[in-house]
Amino acid sequence: MSADLVLSGVNIRLSNQVIVRNASFIAPGGRVTGLVGPNGAGKSTLVSTIMGLHRPEAGTIAFGDTDFVALDRRNRAGMAAYVEQSASTEERLSVADVVALGRIPHASVWAPEPGRDDKQIAAAALERVGMTAFAKRLFATLSGGEQQRVQLARAFAQEPRLLLLDEPTSHLDIRGQLQVLDLLRAEAKAGRTILVVLHDLNLALSRCDWLVVMRDGTVAAEGRPGDVLSERLIADIYGVSARLITGPRGPVIGFEDPL
Repeated sequence: MSADLVLSGVNIRLSNQVIVRNASFIAPGGRVTGLVGPNGAGKSTLVSTIMGLHRPEAGTIAFGDTDFVALDRRNRAGMAAYVEQSASTEERLSVADVVALGRIPHASVWAPEPGRDDKQIAAAALERVGMTAFAKRLFATLSGGEQQRVQLARAFAQEPRLLLLDEPTSHLDIRGQLQVLDLLRAEAKAGRTILVVLHDLNLALSRCDWLVVMRDGTVAAEGRPGDVLSERLIADIYGVSARLITGPRGPVIGFEDPL
């Protein structure tokens, strides 16, 4: 059963500096919500705070009927998975080992070793991202794009109700970017709530169901991508002139000159 992620009046302070101010928005259940905005807008800080890596100094974060701020780490990991922008390790972990980490929140204290179902779920997740052939490779030897796919498989293996991703397409070529966003859309159709940080506005326009735009630590706009991404908003938020061009598959943003 899908659930909405609802933020209300969230303030986040790090190193005595306010990074996010009074952030309020909804990421609808069973939908892909894109979180966009210029560098330094507070997107990554907000997503990592939802996952519990920081504690907001004010406001509420609710997932369905669950107070996410009050959850302990284990219970949060049982409900939500987080894919960072980049993840590295000096441990000699194989690709299969990394994906198997996604099963830890479901492990029983009486059976700490992964069972047959855990191994099958991890293997299926690896296959979904096209990395089965790399299962025995050391994770550290992979390219950035390959590592990103493995981290996505680890998140899928976790079987979360809420999936948070920070620029999961940043190391991928165009084909890989489209494949990842289509995988996320499939997850949403299966009932999961997806919140994904993106920089590519055309990807956000074509692959997201809902959009939240941030600027200077605040939420500047929220709504359907086609309604939100106007030429005026792009000029105001990003400082560039742009034109919305009607294509055979919907509108496309054509960027022109900095303002």
